[in-house]
Amino acid sequence: MSTKDFVEKDYYKVLGVPKDATEAEIKKAYRKLAREFHPDANKGDASAEERFKEISEANDILGDAKKRKEYDEARALFGNGGFRPGPGGGGGSFNFDLGDLFGGQPQGGGGAAGGFGGGLGDVFGGLFNRGGAAGPGTGPRTQPRRGQDIESEVTLSFTEAVDGATVPLRMSSQSPCKACSGTGDKNGTPRVCPTCVGTGQVSRGSGGGFSLTDPCADCKGRGLIAETPCDICKGSGRARSSRTMQVRIPAGVSDGQRIRLRGKGAPGERGGPGGDLYVVVHVDGHPVFGRRDDNLTVTVPVTFAEAALGADIKVPTLGGPPVTLKLPPGTPNGRTMRARGKGAVRKDGTRGDLLVTVEVEVPSELSDKAREALEMFRDATESQDPRAALFESAKGA
Repeated sequence: MSTKDFVEKDYYKVLGVPKDATEAEIKKAYRKLAREFHPDANKGDASAEERFKEISEANDILGDAKKRKEYDEARALFGNGGFRPGPGGGGGSFNFDLGDLFGGQPQGGGGAAGGFGGGLGDVFGGLFNRGGAAGPGTGPRTQPRRGQDIESEVTLSFTEAVDGATVPLRMSSQSPCKACSGTGDKNGTPRVCPTCVGTGQVSRGSGGGFSLTDPCADCKGRGLIAETPCDICKGSGRARSSRTMQVRIPAGVSDGQRIRLRGKGAPGERGGPGGDLYVVVHVDGHPVFGRRDDNLTVTVPVTFAEAALGADIKVPTLGGPPVTLKLPPGTPNGRTMRARGKGAVRKDGTRGDLLVTVEVEVPSELSDKAREALEMFRDATESQDPRAALFESAKGA
């Protein structure tokens, strides 16, 4: 979009809203028109496509409070878009090109044009600066740069993952070079990149009034070029450094979970924020306990007599005293009972449960007395066939 188009186009008219329209009214008008003229709804219609681009362009300006303010000020300066160069001479008419005006070198029109010198670049600077020059006296517009994100890994014990832990992490990342104070120049005096004029970005047209912004290839997005490159960072202003920091891993973290710590990554440049630190957690197994979401699991062996007659059994807990569970008479092998509040820590600070699975233990050796007792039990229950229902189901199938 050229400066002349910006001055002369009436974006309020494009969206069909008054000049004092609210932000909500502008958004509503844009959505309605965008649905009507969207290329997907008007396949093959070139005029609808152009209209859609015009609507999008208008929304890009009026939908942004800062751009809208600059647009209104510019149109007021040129008589609400009515700028029309008249014939040369006085009488308040101006015979010069808008491109020259914004360059600060008006031609023709005598002193009448001189009153506009100096400030017009600032009027449009915020809207059209996609890597262009800064206004007079403002200096290079070098932008802060956010630090890089860092990813690290940590291995916790089962108990540390359940209860949380603070662990040391040694990290290597790119940070401002200490040898040149992050300037990239051995003497500490880099020059402003002439390609992007210190912005670190250049723009390229994509057709239809749109432009795309890319990092400047000459200065690699820094906005500065080292006259005498630093021996350590080779002019990049960044060097690899190592540091150790204490990181708190929250309670209840699970194996393979990825934790994000904002601002704990590599430091930024020129006052920019630090990157983020991502920690991938690995959790070692436990010889007794397992985990299912916020619940811990444990398998407890019981005797045949305890399962058949019922009993009070003690069950271990993770890092705490054992709990006693009541085993009902006739408890089958594999039944799971629940000890509430003895599991892993949840995000809200409460705990899950301990899921206790009963495993009936069959003795591999029997004393004479125990064998005699079991034989008596077998004889007493001889009429009961535990597989009768199994065979009946097999016949039915």
